[in-house]
Amino acid sequence: VLEKLQHPNADMREFACANISKMLQQQQTIPAFVQRDVVRRLGPLLLDPSVVVRETAAGALRNLSACGGFEVCNDMVTKDIMTPLVALLKECRAGLVGNNSSLKEDKQTEKNHTEDIAIEAVNLLWNVCECNSTAVSIFNKEGCLDVVLQYLKKFHTNVDLAIAVASCLQTVTEDNPDLLSSFDAPVHQVLEMVMLSSEKDMDHILLRTLVAGVAWNIKSTMPSGSQAGTINAILKIFSDCLAVDAGEVVVQMKEAETERLKTSVEGNGVNGGSSIHVDEDSMEEETGQITQGEKDLLDLLPRSQQELKQASALLLAQQTALEIIVNMCCNEDASDEEWEELSSSDESDAFLDNSYEEEGKLLSPLCLSAEIHTALVNQLIPKKILEKTVFPSGVTLDVCMQHPSWKPLIKKLNMIQYRALTCLHSILLVSDVDSLGGSSVLQSLSQHLSQLIFSQPEFPKEVEFLEAVTSALRALLQMLASNNIPQSMTPEQLMSLCDTGIQSTNISVRINVVSILGIAGSVLAKVEGTTETLKNIGKFLLNVATRDPSLVVVGEALDALFDVFADGKEAERAAEEIKLLYALKEFQPVFKSRMRKEGRGQYNTEQLCVLDNVKLNLRRFIAYQEALHRKKKVLE
Repeated sequence: VLEKLQHPNADMREFACANISKMLQQQQTIPAFVQRDVVRRLGPLLLDPSVVVRETAAGALRNLSACGGFEVCNDMVTKDIMTPLVALLKECRAGLVGNNSSLKEDKQTEKNHTEDIAIEAVNLLWNVCECNSTAVSIFNKEGCLDVVLQYLKKFHTNVDLAIAVASCLQTVTEDNPDLLSSFDAPVHQVLEMVMLSSEKDMDHILLRTLVAGVAWNIKSTMPSGSQAGTINAILKIFSDCLAVDAGEVVVQMKEAETERLKTSVEGNGVNGGSSIHVDEDSMEEETGQITQGEKDLLDLLPRSQQELKQASALLLAQQTALEIIVNMCCNEDASDEEWEELSSSDESDAFLDNSYEEEGKLLSPLCLSAEIHTALVNQLIPKKILEKTVFPSGVTLDVCMQHPSWKPLIKKLNMIQYRALTCLHSILLVSDVDSLGGSSVLQSLSQHLSQLIFSQPEFPKEVEFLEAVTSALRALLQMLASNNIPQSMTPEQLMSLCDTGIQSTNISVRINVVSILGIAGSVLAKVEGTTETLKNIGKFLLNVATRDPSLVVVGEALDALFDVFADGKEAERAAEEIKLLYALKEFQPVFKSRMRKEGRGQYNTEQLCVLDNVKLNLRRFIAYQEALHRKKKVLE
């Protein structure tokens, strides 16, 4: 097939590109193609005399970049894919602006090749820029921003092209100070024009959400006087996006597809009955191939799947909105690692209607500015996020399960729930009780999380859900404990959650459940009649401290033990009955030994610093427990 790329006949070159494009959607074929230098063979065809060859070559390279991942994208940049790609993008712009004769609309097929080529080329550009910093530097130096902005202006007539551009811009505007100087007033006007558009279809909701993300990335280039207005506009777009019931849209879109196919069958006569079945099978095959890639390749869905494409666009829009809100709530100076840690220990929920009745004063311990807080409150963002933390409805799941091509939407629906929990956690971290609507709202949140965790027939064991929900609960319990507000989960429920969580292979989940027990136990230690519960908590934490393979989890378990048994008659009684002092004295040399052997090789400086602190606190805690024992003996 690769040899046919050099064929003198354009139809043969197109046929070869199309075949390669299809094969590259299956990841197992990619290494063989890369080995045979497919990038250098396809690259020149981006500037082929035939526009059809250009489009299919760009599509093949796009599939290679989407399904091949970082290593393949880096290899593509090394093999200089950017030179013909940038040239092609500039030619397409000339075709759009000046109606270049070599790229005129094909009258026979009524197909605008220029825009179709541009869609493939911009998606390819997005993929390589997402993986490779050299590609981003070339984007800056070659003035690609001006080029793609011309495409973005076509959003009223070609939303697929605009979505590709917005996705690319969201990537290249992250941590790219060299590009920010290019964002002047005319560029702001283009973005604003898209953000103010009013089309209600799901593609345009996705487009506005992506462009709002670009506006957030470049907010520092806007005049200081208009920043508050811009932040409010961004959050209004997110609020409108999150207000749509994704489950209902999925059901409605599937009904619309069924009705359209039924009409089509009736028009086709007797043999039409089998066409639905064939169509469904082909949809399954197509979707199966597409989802092997790392991206949501929405516009790769065939025209026969427009309803599925619309539903997928909404789900991607909502996930994107939630992820950007998390970034808004994070410390702007936070590193990627800190963001990952925050997002992996996420959550919280529950801001009911009364949390918007009056403006809270949000004095963030982290970074949340007054402008962001005001906009979050004005646009009812916390309430919208809370609504997204629930499980998808049974009706929606049934629709997806019964139709193979719609089944991948279940994962996307679940992802929105996880991101919503992350979002609420982030908002909790930068808020105080009053700004969230007071103790009654937090208690409602506690009930909501309890219902979320324990209402399912079987305890959910998906790692991402456990990570999100335990992070939410951890943040919430900490806030409740700090403000002496009762929480609604029983000790038995908490132990049940922790029993499940501690078996997870995910370290963040194990850290969260240990911390949850530490917070809950320290509250219970001040309550009479809790000795038995404290004993169970103590045994659980001791078991984790002495057996968990991760020193980070061990350190968290020891910290939790220090918190639970720091003070109070109930804690003293429970500590004595489980022989806590004896167990910790026996474990102390083991912990020191593990730190010496495992510490330097497996853990970063910050983690080692925390573990050193735990080691010091362990020594102090043992001394404190020994003093209690001596005091008790004297009194006896």
